[in-house]
Amino acid sequence: MTTQNTHLHIDGVSKNFGDVKALSDIDLKIERGSFVCLLGPSGCGKTTLLRIIAGFETASRGRLMLDGSDIAQIPPHKRGFGMVFQSLALFPHMSVARNIAYGLKLRGVSGKEQRNRVEELLNVIQLPSIADRPVSALSGGQRQRVAIARALAIQPKLFLLDEPLSALDAKLRDNMQIELRQLQQKFGVTTILVTHDQHEAMMLADELVVLKDGAVRQAAAPSVVYQQPADSFVADFLGAANLIDAGAYKSGEIELLGTSSKFATHHPEGTRLQAAVRAEHIQLLPVSAAGHAPVGTVAFMRDLGPATELIVDVGRERLRVRCPNTECQGLEIGTQVAVVLDPAHMSVFNAA
Repeated sequence: MTTQNTHLHIDGVSKNFGDVKALSDIDLKIERGSFVCLLGPSGCGKTTLLRIIAGFETASRGRLMLDGSDIAQIPPHKRGFGMVFQSLALFPHMSVARNIAYGLKLRGVSGKEQRNRVEELLNVIQLPSIADRPVSALSGGQRQRVAIARALAIQPKLFLLDEPLSALDAKLRDNMQIELRQLQQKFGVTTILVTHDQHEAMMLADELVVLKDGAVRQAAAPSVVYQQPADSFVADFLGAANLIDAGAYKSGEIELLGTSSKFATHHPEGTRLQAAVRAEHIQLLPVSAAGHAPVGTVAFMRDLGPATELIVDVGRERLRVRCPNTECQGLEIGTQVAVVLDPAHMSVFNAA
């Protein structure tokens, strides 16, 4: 990421609440016009970080640099950021148009400009005929769109979202994710979204920032985080990889599932390791074609539509496997299969 195109630099930010360390030395450079997702389990610090960016919390240490200027002392209402939170915080006594225009009115924008901007945004969110409707009369999805339109009305320097879609049902949420991404691309606004939903993060983000215990574990493009996780936590959190006990073996090989596998590793012989393998990167073959591959037993199967998911027991390990239906024909619970792991799709970490 080039320094010249850095829009927001979160420079060594830490946050303590008494003796509790909520954030520890966060250093991120967010590119102009990018969509960044802060992802992690509950309590990892992602919402605290967003609140510091918004100005609702003050960092214990570190700086927030927007276009090269420190904004730590600028109050939230003067930062020029658009914000959408889980509660949406729409004004129920106001019409849709007045809600969207609220930030413009506070900034002294003329009535004509307010009306033009409201009309433009209602067309963008595909709700052109609801300007005079009370917010209380809207559906959940319509409220989400109005909240997003209100945040975008002021042409914000940053667009901040804290799990704004979490209350929606699955189908509506999926539709809103698509609309949100399209809106962000249309306006080109630098966007930071907090979510614990891995699918949402993978779908929306240009960059994923995975946090745990107040620290960044990995920050990279979604495909990189998925295919090349930085550690076993990231591998398991994003997409629930199989974590298999392994050990460093001679000549740069590792030993797992009772067999040795060619895998270049710098760990000294005898080091305890964990190998991370995605469910879709495990191949099942007939035992007659096993060769030196470990053999396991199918313990569970379920149809996922275009694919079948299986649990295969190999010694003390339980492996989750996902394969196209055409490759799972003839398999049933109790069938013995050869388990083939592709080193090209395997990540290895120190077990410690």
